[in-house]
Amino acid sequence: MATNNATSIPADGGRAGGNSGLVKFNRISAPSNFLFSALFVALALVCVIPLVFVAIISLSSDLSVQTVGYSFTPIEWTTNAYTYLFQSGDSITRAFFVSVGVTIVGTIIGLSLNASMGYVLSRPSFKLKKLYTTIIFIPMLFTGGMVASYMVNSQLLGLINSYWALILPISCSPFYIIILRTFFQTTVPDSIIESARIDGASQLFTFFRIVLPISKPALATIGLFLSFAYWNDWFLAMLYLKSDHQFMYPLQYVLIRIEQNIDFLVSNTQYFSATMSGGRIPAESSRMALVVIVVLPIACSYPFFQKYFISGLTIGAVKG
Repeated sequence: MATNNATSIPADGGRAGGNSGLVKFNRISAPSNFLFSALFVALALVCVIPLVFVAIISLSSDLSVQTVGYSFTPIEWTTNAYTYLFQSGDSITRAFFVSVGVTIVGTIIGLSLNASMGYVLSRPSFKLKKLYTTIIFIPMLFTGGMVASYMVNSQLLGLINSYWALILPISCSPFYIIILRTFFQTTVPDSIIESARIDGASQLFTFFRIVLPISKPALATIGLFLSFAYWNDWFLAMLYLKSDHQFMYPLQYVLIRIEQNIDFLVSNTQYFSATMSGGRIPAESSRMALVVIVVLPIACSYPFFQKYFISGLTIGAVKG
């Protein structure tokens, strides 16, 4: 009688053993998990502690700064720095709302321009795709310079002393267009576009009702970059807004002028009365208060973009 020496094979063809081996290979040991967690906590603290430190200094008195220097535990807490910054009337409040309005409107316009151009360049059926892509690449290599841009914006477009001078010059970027074009090419399936075209949908309907809703990660990423650019911009105000239009100054430009005034008053205390002496001006804490005023609003808005921002950085990186 023949003996069956064949080894029995599991019903799953040995896949269970392979999967268990893969799980074991990817498993992180407890010490490694602890080290990675400690590393990420340390990196988080490196990012957060300087902001907390700046906020503490902005609430420190001049006596504390002169006595113990920059410290996490000042000997005296005060809000004199913020009182000094806001004692000039409603200039900072008005500038804050100007920056908020410019940031919101500029981000919407920038997303519209960059996304529409990126979508057009991502379509294989667009006959002028290569020509326009080449034209867009040229400003990424070299530009006409600040003099040429100033002449175009001031003389040709007439943007002097207008809010559009704070919005249009940085609303469109070749870098953002290329990012969105690549995203549309690698992430938006052509079959969806073809299905919409067969169903009789127009290009605008396809773009606004189909393409944009599934492109939220990329739009949120570019929107975050545009928001940072508009919120932190002060150079356009210096170029295109004259001194008789101070009510149009954005927050960054107003804060820079305040810092310059603080430096001037501190360095020329001998020419002022005792009430304007440098000892009465919270110079160091005022500088830190300026940083807090600038950083806090945009930092509070980042958590709303975080989910889409991370997805926008990673999606489309690996094409399956």
